[in-house]
Amino acid sequence: MEIEPTLTFPVIRGLQAHREYYVAMWTLRMLRQISIFDEDELPPELRAQRTLTRARIPEISDYILDNPDDYGFSAITVSIASQVSFEPLPGQDKLGLLRVPMEAHFIINDGQHRRAAIIEALNQRPELAHETIAVVFFLDIGLERCQQMFADLNRYAIRPSRSLGLLYDHRNDKARLAKLVVMKSEVFRDIVDMEKSSLAKRSRKLFTLSAFYNACADLVAGMASGNLSDDAALARDYWEAVAEHIPAWTRVMEGEMAASEVREGYIHSHGIALQALGQAGNTLLRSHPDDWRKRLSKLRKLDWSRSNARLWEGRALVGGKVIKGNTNLVLTTNIVKHTLGLALDEDQQRIEAAHQRGTGFAPAGGSPAPAPHKQDAEQPHGKAANLMVADPFSSR
Repeated sequence: MEIEPTLTFPVIRGLQAHREYYVAMWTLRMLRQISIFDEDELPPELRAQRTLTRARIPEISDYILDNPDDYGFSAITVSIASQVSFEPLPGQDKLGLLRVPMEAHFIINDGQHRRAAIIEALNQRPELAHETIAVVFFLDIGLERCQQMFADLNRYAIRPSRSLGLLYDHRNDKARLAKLVVMKSEVFRDIVDMEKSSLAKRSRKLFTLSAFYNACADLVAGMASGNLSDDAALARDYWEAVAEHIPAWTRVMEGEMAASEVREGYIHSHGIALQALGQAGNTLLRSHPDDWRKRLSKLRKLDWSRSNARLWEGRALVGGKVIKGNTNLVLTTNIVKHTLGLALDEDQQRIEAAHQRGTGFAPAGGSPAPAPHKQDAEQPHGKAANLMVADPFSSR
């Protein structure tokens, strides 16, 4: 009698929706050795799931290679398109050996990108071959069942908010910096939502952690020392100094104003303004390391009201709504830098000029100053210095 060659491996047998399934612990090397049925050439209606997006593979592979001591993956879900046999171990009902014909088709229902990335990582780090990953096997009962399984597995999959991802990310130095600043700050501890990436209308918070992360990253760009405590202390000093000149933030923290009222009435309580303050702060700390605190007092003169449409429309506002596109961020940063008497770099000046050509409106006191030439930068009373205007912006 001819014996059909089989693949045999230990499994745990389970029951779900009246159907048997099996859980195995496969080495990463087995993921490469076992042939997976390739559906990429089939039309969507004949596939069991979406096609492989190869652009995602390097990112996942790098995650493994960059974190060899603490990477983690959830189980891969696979359907077996063949008859199989389960042989319980002596005295066991759920533990045993699963025998699968060598010619069986394995179809991945969930985890195809993880598998492809693991194979890519093995090509660079062969020593990972003996590490393991859980694989859940379902018996394939046809294309319709496989497609339904894919739909069911992804139906309730919800990507966590960016803020929550940052909160739980302990590898990202910028995330660690932003979290430390918030937690150590008497002001921001109570006005930054650490979980949500968008605030409900009645939220008592002014900012999300994701917005504060962006602002902190821009603030310390090119200046971070690598010492988390020192960098966080500098960032906290800056943000608390800014808060002294935007009283509404403190009033929300102390419960004297509703956060919703402030968000509805002012630009300064939105992510675009926070990031603009971070970018302008980076220039301020670099160019005025000794007197940056004194210069921040000029922020009190800035009219942040959303009703000041002549100033903010086309910058932080489009059609009266707060918009955070790249150009909007630059134009909002220009306003903050102009208020603080800081020069614009070439890109900021170019975008500012285009904006003013389109609107025919320049801030009170003239256009924001361009970056000074080297000789002007060395002469406090040179041409570039004369272009810097410290007058407040108004709706005039």
